[in-house]
Amino acid sequence: MEKERKKVLELRKIERNYQEKWENAKIFEEDAPSDNENLSKYMVTFPYPYCNGRLHLGHIFTVSKCEFAVGYQRMQQKKTLFPFGFHCTGMPIKACADKLAYEINTYGIPPNFPNIEEIVEEESIEAELAKKEKAKKSKAVAKAGASKFQWDIMKSLNMTDTEIVQFADANFWLDYFPPLCQEDLKKMGLKVDWRRSFITTDRNKYYSSFVEWQFRKLKEGGFIDFGKRYTIFSPKDGQPCMDHDRATGEGVGPQEYTLVKLEILDPKPKILAAVVKPVYLVAATLRPETMYGQTNVYLHPDIAYSAFYAGPKEKEVFIATKRAARNLSYQNLTNEFGKVNFVEGLEKVYGKDLLGAALKAPLAAYEKVYALPMLTIKDEKGTGVVTSVPSDAPDDLAALNDLKKKKPLREKYNITDEMVMPYVPIPIIDIPEYGNLAAVTMVEKLKIESQNEKEKLEEAKREVYLKGFYDGIMLVGEYKGRKTADVKKLIQEDLIKKNLAVKYVEPEKTIISRSGDECVVALCDQWYLKYGDENWKNEAKRALSQMNTYSEEVRRNFEHTIDWLHEYACSRSYGLGTKLPWDPQYLIESLSDSTIYNSYYTVAHLLQASLDGKVPGPLGIKPEQMIDACWDYIFLHSDYDSTKMPIEKPKLDKMRQEFEYWYPVDMRVSGKDLVQNHLTFFLFNHVAIWKDQPKKWPKSIRANGHLLLNNEKMSKSTGNFLTLVDAVEKFGADGMRLGLADAGDGVEDANFVFDMADAGVLRLYNFLTWVKEMVELKKEAKFRTGEKLFIDRVFENQLNRFLRLATDQYELTNFKEALKYCFFEYQSARDFYREVCGGETGMHEELVFQFIETQAKILSPICPHVCEEIWSIIGKEGFIIQAKWPEIGETDEILLKEGQFLESSVRDFRLRLLALLNPKKKTPGQTINPPTTGNIYVAEKYPSWQNTVLGVLKELYNENNNEFPDNKIISQKLNSMETLKKLAKKTMPFVQMIKESVREQGIGAIEQTCPFDQLRVLKECTEYLKNTLSIQEVQILPVDEEKLDPSVVETITPGKPFVKFE
Repeated sequence: MEKERKKVLELRKIERNYQEKWENAKIFEEDAPSDNENLSKYMVTFPYPYCNGRLHLGHIFTVSKCEFAVGYQRMQQKKTLFPFGFHCTGMPIKACADKLAYEINTYGIPPNFPNIEEIVEEESIEAELAKKEKAKKSKAVAKAGASKFQWDIMKSLNMTDTEIVQFADANFWLDYFPPLCQEDLKKMGLKVDWRRSFITTDRNKYYSSFVEWQFRKLKEGGFIDFGKRYTIFSPKDGQPCMDHDRATGEGVGPQEYTLVKLEILDPKPKILAAVVKPVYLVAATLRPETMYGQTNVYLHPDIAYSAFYAGPKEKEVFIATKRAARNLSYQNLTNEFGKVNFVEGLEKVYGKDLLGAALKAPLAAYEKVYALPMLTIKDEKGTGVVTSVPSDAPDDLAALNDLKKKKPLREKYNITDEMVMPYVPIPIIDIPEYGNLAAVTMVEKLKIESQNEKEKLEEAKREVYLKGFYDGIMLVGEYKGRKTADVKKLIQEDLIKKNLAVKYVEPEKTIISRSGDECVVALCDQWYLKYGDENWKNEAKRALSQMNTYSEEVRRNFEHTIDWLHEYACSRSYGLGTKLPWDPQYLIESLSDSTIYNSYYTVAHLLQASLDGKVPGPLGIKPEQMIDACWDYIFLHSDYDSTKMPIEKPKLDKMRQEFEYWYPVDMRVSGKDLVQNHLTFFLFNHVAIWKDQPKKWPKSIRANGHLLLNNEKMSKSTGNFLTLVDAVEKFGADGMRLGLADAGDGVEDANFVFDMADAGVLRLYNFLTWVKEMVELKKEAKFRTGEKLFIDRVFENQLNRFLRLATDQYELTNFKEALKYCFFEYQSARDFYREVCGGETGMHEELVFQFIETQAKILSPICPHVCEEIWSIIGKEGFIIQAKWPEIGETDEILLKEGQFLESSVRDFRLRLLALLNPKKKTPGQTINPPTTGNIYVAEKYPSWQNTVLGVLKELYNENNNEFPDNKIISQKLNSMETLKKLAKKTMPFVQMIKESVREQGIGAIEQTCPFDQLRVLKECTEYLKNTLSIQEVQILPVDEEKLDPSVVETITPGKPFVKFE
């Protein structure tokens, strides 16, 4: 290991050398050309990372896609731009700083914390370690035992007490982490124009001015509105909780229910006897149209419910779970926003104490129904109260049947027969194929005997609900004869008007904010983006239609997101960011100030000369000068007006020129999880700001999967985690980059394997060493020169082929495949060539250095540092990353087949030799001497019966759309032919061999003759054959049927010779 570590250290020294040279030469600082230059460009961007810690390998996997693409496009002689900013907008930094300040003020410096088990407050999701917690601190400690104090988390980063204290000021995070991230990124040799880097928030007055301009444009265009809207809300933070504010539940939205009010009739259960006001069990349903079929209500006997006052004047009492009561209180359904006023003594009421209660069920055919037990109810969704419609809900029917069949179950909960036995499913909806009692039909069909048969019930529910929603026809009520899908909303509205129900909304799934709070859905005043607007959606779809998504799955995800996206809260009251220009009590939230900032990259280097914008850029423009009119001139091509614009026209022209040249973004790369928010917002905002200017809309978005480490999920808690700086230290920049390229390309999760990265380091080091040796051999004139031999032509042809394949994969941004062809296959071709030539000195000098030069060039987008060193070693001028991509020569297909024929033949000969020297059955004491002679037999054509089979296969292949049919069909066809009947046992094994050859080599393998001279190929390599098989003599002969066993003759076919050792 010490030896391998030395190799990493040597490579790191090379890497630092070239990183310094690149920086001194400023080769990544790209400016737009003058107006008279028409140069191709390529701009790639990565969603700027949130800067509350160091970057990890998951970030860098996505960054690497940008890096490899820009490296390749640069060698296509395009001007390339890869800018990189740092996001600080949002709540986490502020929350962590405030928590640290609280700990310091409460517990001193250094803090003297109490025993952690005593802490019961809800925890924060911390900045640097970003732990994903879902519960309260006591529960988290029981599971993990880790410290939850912010001070301890900062301490775990090897910070001193003096350093930690500074993080109590949120601004210090902005000074500390962005420059640190920048330095870490430089260590991997990123081709970034760092002049264009910036941080967000109002600390950067230039960027804030840009965001304010954007939002004023959106408001002027009618894309922003104000009003009460249901939104995911963190009570602890006192503001909406958008995706980037969440520790869990990203992408989860509000789910709307109809909250049906089932009045408890007198006499009330004993526990409610003292309550004078009307009391309702409230059941949350997604299917208000089925309320005509209610037969009972279900409660879980052991769930704790709560009785609380509802309505603005508290005239009613609702019974539901405490979690549901908390949600309701944020939707104007209690007297005070966010406050639940429980009925005294009834903060906790168990379901068993309410069972048997008589109820009035809205719309039900039965005059009264009863509260019955159901043991499968869960308290984390809805209200814990389930209204029962056994005609159309399989779960409800199964539970009702259980109660009817099981007298002991009824007796256990004091349920009398009259509460259960008279109640039967009522036909309310007719569903094609299932009739008017769909649940009854499905329960009988699947033979469901109990409410505990979860899988069967899930299957029944899925079928009934889907068919019922789309195809159901109402049989009862005011809307009889109409489709359920058409009347669902109407019935909900009717119930609400008659005060029989209210609208209720809760999160689709549990959402935990970064401050450790379980979120609710709140109905609150807010500024929101109108992503639900159909015209805006259509424009976003138009942008998507002209954009490359590199994957149909990604395109479908975009289409789905655009369709379901609705109003989105864009303001918050707590955190860091830019103030909403027309309502400065609010900040613009983090997913809304990061949608068109790619355009800001085009001018950032001219406006600011430091990350936070405190140092003005080369144009000498002050932030306050960047008024809307100036931004309009730069980005929207408005006319210059010296009376409105406080900046000279040449300066604005310079910025406009940068924008016009670089925009639009050619490729934006991101994790696939951002399709559901950030990337779709990216499209919406581009079509809004650059309305009817499709040439300014993104050209492509490339989404990738998450990164696994050694086939396991990255996790700090398990230790399976790697930061960028640690990865560079462990593998070197190029070793890490090679491992990232090899990790994967698609939307499925990729896998960074340590052994692969280690092997990559060794390969790179060995290649570097080999190049140095080749340079010395050239100086000593040790190589072969002059006319090129057959094997030289084969090698050169292989290089052309792999160069073409690698280029194609680079174009498609499939870097794992590109690496395969530009490095692994390229090196393998070199190895085989060297082997056939009998070592280095037997190789042709021109081809050796052609190989080295092209290998260095085509690998340089992935491993630039080693390739720069090779470029220097072979005496080339300048930097390899500025060199031109190699010209791709034509691939001679026949010569390619000749090379493949030689390789496969030698592989087969070696296996035969191995089998000869190591027989499966060996006589005791038997000595096997190695052979001295090899007779190689070659067939120019197939035996006649095989020719017949090939003809049939070709015919069937063409008839079956260039695919072989099933073996059964092939066998029937062959057996029907008189000439093949006696050979039935031989035909199908032969067919299988040909099918495998076609799978490996293509349809050319089905040809009935060999397209090249096999004898010539083998004879040109006689010396190699003798050496590789360790024999003294080789004879290459046409197949001689008289000297060979007939069974052997049949195995010798065109392209598959046979060797007989003697």
